[in-house]
Amino acid sequence: MGHSTVVIKGNKAGMSVYLDPMVPFEQLLADVAVKFRDSAKFWGSVQMTLSLEGRPLSPEQEFLVVNTITENSQIEILCLLDTNAERISRCEKALNEKLMELSERTGQFFKGDLDRGDTLESEASIVIIGDVGHGARVTAKGNIIILGELKGSAFAGAAGNDGAVIVALDMMPLQLRIGDHIQRAGDKGKRLAKGPAIAYAEDNAIYTKTLKKSLFSMLNFI
Repeated sequence: MGHSTVVIKGNKAGMSVYLDPMVPFEQLLADVAVKFRDSAKFWGSVQMTLSLEGRPLSPEQEFLVVNTITENSQIEILCLLDTNAERISRCEKALNEKLMELSERTGQFFKGDLDRGDTLESEASIVIIGDVGHGARVTAKGNIIILGELKGSAFAGAAGNDGAVIVALDMMPLQLRIGDHIQRAGDKGKRLAKGPAIAYAEDNAIYTKTLKKSLFSMLNFI
């Protein structure tokens, strides 16, 4: 078999795929198909960004690679990401459009930072694109998804729903509350997990664990 012509790596925003520059493009596509078919179970059903490395690709070739990935796995590629500033802004636009589409379904969507003294309440689940600062408070009857830092207080499942979750890109809360369960982190919020994390209630306590996959796996909780 020799060395692998297609290497998949997870990164903070999604995945990067290294493509061997020496192999004919048609063979590379076939290798991509096999690689993603083999690892489909590992990734599961997820939405993420993709960056392609290793060789220059025309827009048409990029499309063919993305298409091959999505046809051979349950991964939905929201957009391609690279160091190109225009590409990055396109990527953010695609993510925002996806979130807007979700917010139309759920009805609750807030863009901006919450600072000390700010409170936000939702009758459903809520998505916040921004940070929840020290001294700010978010309350929702459903889940709370924060695409930023949580340094203040978050109360999910406010109608007594112990199955609600709180998800944040950076989890350093002053206080977490889910249904009837409360977890205080003292005066200064300490980081409860490395990277994106989910807090959930179980056995009369609140637990936090790192979300292994990309930021887009967070969207599954909306």
